[in-house]
Amino acid sequence: MVHRLWFRLSLIFAVIILVTIGTIYLFVSQRTAAEIELYQKQTAQYRSFQVRGNLYSHYYSQNRTWHGVQPVVAQAARLSATHIVLVANNGTVIGDSEEECLGMVNYTNSSITPLQLTELQELLGEVYVIPDLTGEPYKTFRKLSASTSYSLLIGGSIAIALALVLIFFLSRRVTSPIAVLSGAARRLGHGDLSQRVHVRGEGEVASLAQAFNTMATDLENNEQLRRNLIADVAHELRTPLSNIQGYLEAIRDGVVEPDDTTIRSLNEEAALLSRLVNELQELSLAEAGELKLVYQAEDIIELIRQAVDPWQPQSKIKGISLSVNVPDNLPRVNIDWQRINQVIHNLLENAVAHTRKGGNITVAAKKQGDWVEVSVSDTGEGIPAADLSNIFERFYRVDKSRARATGGSGLGLTIAKRLVEVHGGKITVQSQLGKGSRFSFTLPVADK
Repeated sequence: MVHRLWFRLSLIFAVIILVTIGTIYLFVSQRTAAEIELYQKQTAQYRSFQVRGNLYSHYYSQNRTWHGVQPVVAQAARLSATHIVLVANNGTVIGDSEEECLGMVNYTNSSITPLQLTELQELLGEVYVIPDLTGEPYKTFRKLSASTSYSLLIGGSIAIALALVLIFFLSRRVTSPIAVLSGAARRLGHGDLSQRVHVRGEGEVASLAQAFNTMATDLENNEQLRRNLIADVAHELRTPLSNIQGYLEAIRDGVVEPDDTTIRSLNEEAALLSRLVNELQELSLAEAGELKLVYQAEDIIELIRQAVDPWQPQSKIKGISLSVNVPDNLPRVNIDWQRINQVIHNLLENAVAHTRKGGNITVAAKKQGDWVEVSVSDTGEGIPAADLSNIFERFYRVDKSRARATGGSGLGLTIAKRLVEVHGGKITVQSQLGKGSRFSFTLPVADK
């Protein structure tokens, strides 16, 4: 429990609240005590001046002597709840409300500053007014101070208790979505890729939950793609391997003679198998970023023409018109010649395979800012809108029943896409069913 987030949050907030309330308690207590002490000093000073005035105006000014002042001193002390000592100008105590120091010579009291009694700058005597700290007024002050401290202590304790309860529930409320996320992450780690979490709100936790769901969706999609890839690879390898195995068994059993026709068929199947393996390896390297490219400033016009020429004979056999439409002033592009030639080759292979007799295929290029766009357009079958988003996926075929002989391995467009992307470009497709397709990709212009 000590390591749980809600417990640590509760502990942190509890410490903060304790320190805050403790600081407030100490500050208020000290401030209250200071104010009470100041009030006591001011009260004592006021009473001292009052006693001095009474002794002079009510006794000395009328009698012109201090003789017989003791009863007056005693009465003034009772009224003011103080201890009064009156000292004559010769240092002799002539009045003491407690009668302890009467007649004492050279009386002093270091804790009290005496007030002088003067008349026409003549010193008549000094009066010491000593507060009675056990008296009722001071008891009231002490009770007020104690009551204030007690109220602060009780109020602070109640506030701490309520705050701790609130912190406990609020921290559990805040951390419960994190606990849900943690549990979902553990189950996701154990292979359950269907895990999703639902957190309301728009805070950081909700953003974290959304990121988790996105990650889980990506992992689930990637896992599905991995399974599909394994299944597709197994399917694609099975047919040529089965054909080779069938021919070999037939030769072994004497059903088929190992003549030139048989050997040619075996060679075709082996070549098909080798091409598929090479394409898979090339795609794997491209996706891992380990494909070695040699970038140079190349003439894209010359590259397009060299890429198109090998397809002219096959196009004529099928009755397809294959043309090139590029301006003469295209800038050079920064590319790997062999890889971009492969991209155009794959796009032309796809176009020729899906264009009927009498159709047209056009390879074009144009400058667009700092890029050169190369396109391969055909008047072939076109691609259904539902299939456009998947056309660059591995082993994807629009016609699921298409044979390998006419449909290829299903990797040509995927490899073309990866090769364009490693050049920093982008490949797109526009198509209309029954009217044809246009594949286009961009290449960066070489620095002059």
